[in-house]
Amino acid sequence: MTAKIIDGKAYAEGLRARIARAVKELETRHGLKPGLAVVLVGEDPASKVYVANKAKQTVEVGMNSWEHRLPATTSEKDLLALVDKLNTDPAVHGILVQLPLPKQIDSTKVLSAIDPAKDVDGFHVVNVGKLATGQDALVACTPVGSVMLAKDAMGSLEGLEAVVIGRSNIVGKPVAQLLLQENCTVTIAHSKTKDLPGVVRRADLVIAAVGRPEMVKGDWIKPGACVIDVGINRIERDGKGKLVGDCDYASCARVAGSITPVPGGVGPMTIACLLHNTVRAACAQKSLPVPDM
Repeated sequence: MTAKIIDGKAYAEGLRARIARAVKELETRHGLKPGLAVVLVGEDPASKVYVANKAKQTVEVGMNSWEHRLPATTSEKDLLALVDKLNTDPAVHGILVQLPLPKQIDSTKVLSAIDPAKDVDGFHVVNVGKLATGQDALVACTPVGSVMLAKDAMGSLEGLEAVVIGRSNIVGKPVAQLLLQENCTVTIAHSKTKDLPGVVRRADLVIAAVGRPEMVKGDWIKPGACVIDVGINRIERDGKGKLVGDCDYASCARVAGSITPVPGGVGPMTIACLLHNTVRAACAQKSLPVPDM
């Protein structure tokens, strides 16, 4: 069996096109132009590239984009003051503070200071609590994108046995909650799980988010299962740097029914889902229905 490749790049392009239509509809009908503010503290190279991509894609779908670039020496007090200013700015519907932050700043305190209604990263405890209790919430972007890709590949997820490998607050826990909402039977597995390969082998749907290069092998996968690989790990191979996922792609693809590649799978979905969250946040703040996206 050769797995169907789940093309996250193509799905994200389609999602951004739908978002652009929704943004145009909101502006035409209601005079509402969603706006996203991104805050970057310091000069982390990967963060700089990521923030630039966010700004570019925000503008491409017709939304307002603001970048706040602060020096690495910025104090926690000054960053909190900026967050407070963005919270009260009616033109800003989504706020994202790029992690990691310099060591003098408590990231938990900063993320908690963001208005939950503008928390488009879905990290605020209010949004996390709403997700856990089945209420409407802004949910972390990578989990949302992972479930979108799984549903696109499999159709309804109802009744499926899903195994999530990894229990982080950023991916593992929220994606498990989303899968419960899809009526999956969900197991969260992790480094202490006994017989991890045996647990994974039960799954109709595997979401790997453990941060260990190529850990999941093909003989862990149930024949025909869907594999969503969230991992992005840089390794050295044959003297060259290479990006790989948490799954051993070659062996898993021989067994799975469908699988996301790395790169080109879940990765492109993250910014698209950030834009999706920003539109939802803007509509909620103005008490408007969310256009189809």
